Formats: sequence, C-alpha cells, structure tokens
Amino acid sequence: MDEQRKETRKKLMAFTPVYDSNQNTLLGYVEDLTLSGILVIGENQVEANNERNLRIDFPVDLPDAMPAKITLPARVVWCRPDKSPQYFNIGFEFIEVNPEHEKIFRTILKKYQFRHDFSGALTYWNSQPGKTDSSTH
Repeated sequence: MDEQRKETRKKLMAFTPVYDSNQNTLLGYVEDLTLSGILVIGENQVEANNERNLRIDFPVDLPDAMPAKITLPARVVWCRPDKSPQYFNIGFEFIEVNPEHEKIFRTILKKYQFRHDFSGALTYWNSQPGKTDSSTH
C-alpha cells in the first residue's frame, strides 16, 4: 500500500484511550497521532470506509483551559491485524479538525511524543511516580 500520509506519524508515550462516542464503546488506545489522523490499537476489527465520532481521552495534566477529552468525526481508512494476533491496527482520518483540536494535538505531540533517544525515555520513565533510574540498579 502506498503511503499517502502528508505528516510523519508521532508515537505517544501516554496511555490514551479512544472511544466511539455514539456507542460509548472503547475502540482501543492511541499508537500514534498526526494533525490529520490517528492510529488506534484495538481488540475488535472495525469496518473500513465508515465514519465514527471519536472521543479521545488525553492525559489530564494538560495546560490550563485545555480539555483532556475531545470528540471529533473521523473516517476509518483501514483496519488490519496487528503483529500480536489478538489486536487490530485501525487507521482513522479526521474529518473536521477545528483550531482548538489542532492546538490540543500540537500540545500533546510536544509533551508526549516518543523520542528515539534513550535519555529522553529515561527522563520520562523517571518522572513517573514510584519509578527510579534503571541505570543505577
């Protein structure tokens, strides 16, 4: 399949559930995010080429006046089995991204984007309650 993505995917280092807001059902968890779409890892296969209203529950420690939960329409572009056979990768394209959504996405990407250097991952790990620097043990 040709990659038609205009933006580089950004993996998140934050536990972020995604729901179908109309059915109030968990679709899965964010694997990566761009300003135009999202990859969700879920337990159930989802039919491609249909629309869903997604509710994304971002971490609650966002800057003041930023909602931790947002709802926006998205189209299922594809759904295929994950490397782990009990899961599915679900690619969504956002249908409408308003300026508030974009601001939230940019903040999330800046704060929670996985960085491919070990020191950044270690810093994140050590910032979590009850965690210690594994290099000292």
